[in-house]
Amino acid sequence: MDAQRPATRPGRQVVGLPVRALLALVVASANVIGAAVVLVIAAFVLPREQLLDAVEIRLVNLVVLAIYLLVAVPVGIWFGRRKLTVRRSSRDPQADERQLVLRAPARISSMVALLWVVGAVLFCFLNLRYSGRLGFSVTATVLIGGVTTSALSYLLVERILRRAAARVLSGRPPKRRRLITGVMLRSVGFWALGTAVPISGIMLAGLVALVFGDSSPTQLAVTMLALGGTAIGVGLITTLGAARAIADPVLAVRRALARVQNGDLDVSLPVYDNTELGQLQAGTNSMVEGLRERERIRDLFGRHVGRDVAEAASARGDGIRLGGEVRPVAVLFVDLVGSTTMAARRPPEEVVAVLNRFFGVVVECVEQAGGWINKFEGDAALAVFGAPLDLDDAPGAALSAARCLGARLAEEMPEIEAGIGVSAGDAVAGNIGDPRRFEYTVIGDPVNEAARLTELAKSVPGRVVAAARAVDAAGSEAARWRASESVTLRGRDEPTGIWVPAGHDRDAADGTDSADSADGKDSAEATDPADVVGSAENGRR
Repeated sequence: MDAQRPATRPGRQVVGLPVRALLALVVASANVIGAAVVLVIAAFVLPREQLLDAVEIRLVNLVVLAIYLLVAVPVGIWFGRRKLTVRRSSRDPQADERQLVLRAPARISSMVALLWVVGAVLFCFLNLRYSGRLGFSVTATVLIGGVTTSALSYLLVERILRRAAARVLSGRPPKRRRLITGVMLRSVGFWALGTAVPISGIMLAGLVALVFGDSSPTQLAVTMLALGGTAIGVGLITTLGAARAIADPVLAVRRALARVQNGDLDVSLPVYDNTELGQLQAGTNSMVEGLRERERIRDLFGRHVGRDVAEAASARGDGIRLGGEVRPVAVLFVDLVGSTTMAARRPPEEVVAVLNRFFGVVVECVEQAGGWINKFEGDAALAVFGAPLDLDDAPGAALSAARCLGARLAEEMPEIEAGIGVSAGDAVAGNIGDPRRFEYTVIGDPVNEAARLTELAKSVPGRVVAAARAVDAAGSEAARWRASESVTLRGRDEPTGIWVPAGHDRDAADGTDSADSADGKDSAEATDPADVVGSAENGRR
């Protein structure tokens, strides 16, 4: 069992020396200042009966206070250090460290309160031998000052230990708390300690003056002004500290949400509060992590089905249904020449590398023209223009992409050849398959025709051809194409007008047969299924 414990040095401090030194300095300074204020109020402000040895009483109280501070401050620092030390016998140092850091503000402020109570008892007995009224007034003043100083110590310790709290709460957010043990208790408690208690001191001073009736109006006015000013100052400091303790986490969450709203998902809030505010910080982190995961899935989804399809699917609030709609589209089909021979003669890794380079050029040309890749089929690709999103001059965009693709393949990958066919017309675009597994695709005569034109293109110069109806429907892009002879494509009864990019000489009289043989394919193998389905398999081996 011991061998499985985390490697932690016995008696290890949960915070570093600089933080411990800052804690000791800040808490000790707050308590010394508080003691000085209490001494001034008790010695010079509070109304009291006339005492013959007033100077001696003040001197004795001052000396005792100095001695007590010289003893109490080191004792408080020693106890505070112990409150931040993991025990040697700890069986779970990480859990103990978490508890020590989160409970340190309350434990240290409790220790401070205890030292003030001891001081109140000491000064009570010290002044009772001079006067019962004096002993009561001094004791009440010390206790009120101790309560207020303890509240300030809590706020100071909590703020200094924020980084340590964020470290121990990392990956383990605070547990859900009841309302009365969280922010509400903190707010009410600090109001009571920082405002109600000092005001109670003012009321107590007034009550004493009223009961004994020996205070002059001037003395009573000075007392009220001094105590009231002290109460306002202490109350303001405490309220500001408590407000910052609540506002800082909320502002951090607000800034994080503003970054998320601007598209920055690289946000991670430090969780340093052990109340509902810590749960808010942790919840924000969980929300952003969920958004990052959603964005990763969305990006992956877009890479598989196309970003336009992914966005269209995400925009549908009524879910995705099977079926489609008839809409005008343009289709570009591209297929490698001799891919079967290449796969037989080259290692698989080399074949994959060539295909990835080839498809990289295809994707760039298609996306630059406004289309998207509907599917990759081995060594071929089907690109769609005008679905699922409308596209101005979809035929022109497809023709432009075909010209770009032909030129770039000839320049960047001269070791391969590919046939490129373009067609346009009405087709059914929608989700095809089963509710458990479907895909968005385009089915219709333009797809069949583009596949047949791809076979034809493999045997002509430039390797790029387009149907006449695609060029007729195009805008300014049509001027960059010229008419060639008509060809009756395999599986069709009527001849199809053929167009090629301007500047390419070609002879397509018997292009269909030569295209089939260029890739070592039997034309009969791709006839019937392509005509029936009209998908990307048209014209394939």
